[in-house]
Amino acid sequence: MGKRLSFTGGAAALSVSQSAMSRHVAGLEQLLGKQLFERDAGKLSLTPTGEELLGVVAKSLDRIEATIKAICEDSMPGRAVRLHVPPSLLQQTFMPILGQFHREHPEIRIDVSSAHVTGLPQADIDMAIVYDRPNVDDMVTDLLCMVRVAPLCSPATAEAAQGKSLGEFLAGQELLHLKLDNQPRELLWGAYLHQLGIDLRLDSGLAFDTSIAACKYATVSGGVILGDVDMFARELAAGELVMPFDAVIEDGYGYYLKLNPDDLADPAIAVFRSWLIGCYAAQRDKPE
Repeated sequence: MGKRLSFTGGAAALSVSQSAMSRHVAGLEQLLGKQLFERDAGKLSLTPTGEELLGVVAKSLDRIEATIKAICEDSMPGRAVRLHVPPSLLQQTFMPILGQFHREHPEIRIDVSSAHVTGLPQADIDMAIVYDRPNVDDMVTDLLCMVRVAPLCSPATAEAAQGKSLGEFLAGQELLHLKLDNQPRELLWGAYLHQLGIDLRLDSGLAFDTSIAACKYATVSGGVILGDVDMFARELAAGELVMPFDAVIEDGYGYYLKLNPDDLADPAIAVFRSWLIGCYAAQRDKPE
């Protein structure tokens, strides 16, 4: 009914009479002590309370439907866990992690999606790894790793650093920006330079929506990216990227695993969450 915004439509979907549907809704509103629907000239609309309850109920019903379908079809137990991973993390470092989990837990199915977002995506998901600063919300949030950044560039571009300070080198280069959702394009470079006490104009240069794209541009066309040294460790080791100055800092951003508290009751989600936290903890504890 909440989806159809109609007593008649909701009653038909549940195979009950319209009067019975009206009584059930009235009883639920009385139990909650809050109104779920606005009724105006025969038209229905959800109140904020109704919208909040609809999201939880719809998700629970979808899970029940998927479980019943799996039982009836004698298919694999449980549904697939829907996981979102930022594109650069997914392509650079997360694929081996995902492969290792799949080898250890082949019974757990995971559907992976990726989009150019900083925080939580809008898509219907169960778990999301997000690139963000620490924040407080109603989600279960686990820190996987903090990001360590430094100016990175091609070997040809790095030649200009000879005999110069970091500030002098950057002043003569095009700084490539990473765009974050609803943030100024110069945010990351500005925060980095502020920590090091370097004052530069940041209103020029190209901006990209993924770190991979910015890295690719730097290697083929020049410019300097503020790159995640762990994410691009392979390119640094191969000499495709160069860190001209030892100026690595934590910029306050990190990768966090987020999920709804109710989903902790899902065995597959609980297993994957515990495994992933342990995997990243082992990486942090690994000697340099």
